[in-house]
Amino acid sequence: MNRLSRILVELALEEDLDGLGDLTSRHFVDARHRSRGQILSRESCVISGTGVARQVCAAVGDADLAFTSVIPDGAPAQKGDLVATIEGPTRLVLQAERTVLNFMQRLSGVATVTRTYAAAIAHTRARLLDTRKTTPGWRELEKAAVLHGGGTNHRIGLYDAIMVKDNHLVANADPVDLTQRIGEVLAAHPGLKIEFEADRLDQVEVFLGLDGIAVILLDNMSNEQLREAVALRDRISPQKLLEASGGVNLQTIAGIAETGVDFISVGALTHSVRAIDLGLDLEAL
Repeated sequence: MNRLSRILVELALEEDLDGLGDLTSRHFVDARHRSRGQILSRESCVISGTGVARQVCAAVGDADLAFTSVIPDGAPAQKGDLVATIEGPTRLVLQAERTVLNFMQRLSGVATVTRTYAAAIAHTRARLLDTRKTTPGWRELEKAAVLHGGGTNHRIGLYDAIMVKDNHLVANADPVDLTQRIGEVLAAHPGLKIEFEADRLDQVEVFLGLDGIAVILLDNMSNEQLREAVALRDRISPQKLLEASGGVNLQTIAGIAETGVDFISVGALTHSVRAIDLGLDLEAL
């Protein structure tokens, strides 16, 4: 886990405990009692979030609380399956319970949705990409969940790839010399991936003729336009990759993939998923 994810765990526990701890367990649970919390799946899903769940348990109970993954990240779970256990003093198990479930339910939701989208295009060459439309602070975790679901990570942030959109180009008093700017980027950051967004086929043709561009994002194009863009790419610059984006859902993604594009980016993998129903049942030790 990176620094932001560790901070996220600390914040999640702080908002639940607020320095006072679990008052209910302190007054109603014997301090000597030990138990095993069984995390069960109450629906079919793909599991994700066991790593951060383990981190939560370590933050709550250090060596006194043991998290054990039974179904690993990326593996399917059926309704009623035992996913993981939390074992230790019952007070600590209950203290960790909700934060562990919050992380795992959300991340398993991302992994499950991703698996569904990936399955819809498995018969094509297209690869499924996520976006930066993530929950603030959760990006590392949600992008890991996309991988667990069978997707592929796009850029992580604004720092690890170039993505030139219309808004970048209009924010200049004079037209930008694209060849010059691309050269400046590659001189300053050798090997950095450069992607340009196009929403018209004439833009696609221009970008295909520019050295240094690795990927062209085809924004909100019809399937016919996507096929034309693929044909242009194959004729002008076969090494460049094409990414389709916009208007993608489970009803449209297969048709988009069948146009021959290399990637399809889907914001819905992370921005509007439903939490998976996981629950914790206690058994005394």
